[in-house]
Amino acid sequence: MSGHVGPSDPTETMVRRADHALLPTEFGMFTVYAYEPLDGAEHAALVFGDPTAVPATLVRVHSSCRTGDVFASLRCDCGPQLHAALAAVADEGTGVVVYLDQEGRGIGLPDKIRAYALQDRGLDTVEANLALGHPADRRTYAAAAQILHDLDVERVRLLTNNFQKVHGLHQHGIDVTQRVPLRVRPNPHNAAYLRTKADRLGHDLPARRPEVDRVAR
Repeated sequence: MSGHVGPSDPTETMVRRADHALLPTEFGMFTVYAYEPLDGAEHAALVFGDPTAVPATLVRVHSSCRTGDVFASLRCDCGPQLHAALAAVADEGTGVVVYLDQEGRGIGLPDKIRAYALQDRGLDTVEANLALGHPADRRTYAAAAQILHDLDVERVRLLTNNFQKVHGLHQHGIDVTQRVPLRVRPNPHNAAYLRTKADRLGHDLPARRPEVDRVAR
């Protein structure tokens, strides 16, 4: 792997690799790569096996969710999706989970908790973001694309229910050859949230889309 970040936007380099180390997990032995915050965010990549050894690498681009990933919140599906992605990559024998520092669909932790408070009062997740003066989803995927370029991963099978991630990576030079849905079981605390993601943000739910979509070229 090169260690050189070829920027997906030639006018701006957003990440620089700091170092890497072995990371034993309950899913297997990963190598974790840390990326220094040239854009103010600290990103990471968890790599299993040799991701360049296959024609198209299984990849998950996961945005940070401290409430779900760390505190095991049931308000969202983030923690289960992260664990399912790590398990899928390990089962595949090789792949990458890119962990992006963009909490709360890019609005940060304090406003994410403010949005939760608004949802407790009856707004959905999109209405809450808009009420706080944010777009429904302000995440970007240039940094993820640059991390994949740094790892010499150019063609991917993307684990996601979010079509915007497919488009975002395409825009920054990553060839997404296949979208692989990442299903997790809903619970009574996140069922309405998942419906909002499907109905208002266009995310894939089992009743709405086929299990595997080939990306239209």
